Amino acid sequence: MTKLEELTALLVNEINDFNNGVDKLEKINAQLRNTKIKMDLSEFKAIIEEHQKQMLIHKNMIDAFESRFNDKINQAKIYPTWAVVAFIMAILFVFGVIIYEAI
Repeated sequence: MTKLEELTALLVNEINDFNNGVDKLEKINAQLRNTKIKMDLSEFKAIIEEHQKQMLIHKNMIDAFESRFNDKINQAKIYPTWAVVAFIMAILFVFGVIIYEAI
């Protein structure tokens, strides 16, 4: 009988420990259900705002470069003016000499 009593006592203790564990898990589960997780986005907002400022600066720099580049392209000439004038004068001179020799 003593072994049966010991086993019964052990079984009762194990059942009580199991019930205590279940109660603790139910409390934790209730706390988890009531807990609301809030995300802190302030750090990300600051990083994104800083990135946007840098991107705006880069965009302005690219726009300024593009504007200068387009101005240079518009002002660019294939031949310098003095070379064109000298070429025309040379052609006129050659025609003048040919006409003078032909007369």
